[in-house]
Amino acid sequence: MQSSAAPHVPVLLGPLLRAVAPVEGLWVDGTFGAGGYARGLLEAGAQAVIGIDRDPTVLALARGWMGEYGDRLRLEQGVFADLDRIAGGPVDGVVLDLGVSSMQLDQPERGFSFLRDGPLDMRMGGDGPSAADLLNGADETTIANVLYHFGEERASRRIARAIVKARPLTRTAQLAEIVAACLPRPKPGQSHPATRSFQAIRIWVNDEFGQLVAGLAAAERALRPGGRLAVVSFHSLEDRIVKRFMQHRSGSAGGGSRHAPAPETGAPAFSLPFRRAIGPDADEMAANPRARSALLRVAVRSDAPAGRVDPAMLGLPVLPGGA
Repeated sequence: MQSSAAPHVPVLLGPLLRAVAPVEGLWVDGTFGAGGYARGLLEAGAQAVIGIDRDPTVLALARGWMGEYGDRLRLEQGVFADLDRIAGGPVDGVVLDLGVSSMQLDQPERGFSFLRDGPLDMRMGGDGPSAADLLNGADETTIANVLYHFGEERASRRIARAIVKARPLTRTAQLAEIVAACLPRPKPGQSHPATRSFQAIRIWVNDEFGQLVAGLAAAERALRPGGRLAVVSFHSLEDRIVKRFMQHRSGSAGGGSRHAPAPETGAPAFSLPFRRAIGPDADEMAANPRARSALLRVAVRSDAPAGRVDPAMLGLPVLPGGA
């Protein structure tokens, strides 16, 4: 079932549907966005999909086309850390597409993009402090730590110093210019110099790493035995957390050493059907440059009870001083 109003095809949709086949039963799309994964799941055989998003604007946009699926598609505003509570019972699959959506990047008023000038906001749900609030209120050390630990930005101290000197900040173009002035001019084919800084600040504003750990734990609680968890990530820090979660919860993380013995984890909560992450093929990279860095990881739920997730075991970036 296709609609003329259908949004863009999401990254790695085809590989994801093949990796979790057969698609059946009740699924949760924990990062609904433009609804591409939800549509793909429904058209591949899912009986129903619960779409969750913290951004109320994306849910409003879906009202124009979701009627074609009747009661097979249910939308809920919330965070995927609460997906087990929102689902209200066991589910057959969970899909998470991490990071910012292309829809949000295309809306200058949301303040996510360094390519389009807009208010320095970056809030996915519209609540809490904005990027401008945090950058104008934090000290230089905290900003530098955010850029380094959440964005892997090596020039973090130089950029933080420039940010503090230029305050108050109110616009995305202003921030992008400050960052660019601190870094060498990019060579052809290299990413924009503000890419890492904008990523780090967005993660800070939305507590994305904390939400990710909580969301993976919620998926473990929600999935019935044999249910599938599929996670698409777009940068190394996200993928590292997902990889380590799946390794630890499947009992395949390796055995520690005499100095740091492996922790007792109980019966494995997942099995891993693929040894490596799945990436895009050449055709998808040519059609969608955003797919270049995308990685898909899949795990299958066992009948073991859900356990506790230790963030320290997952390589979760932590800001010094808990900033």
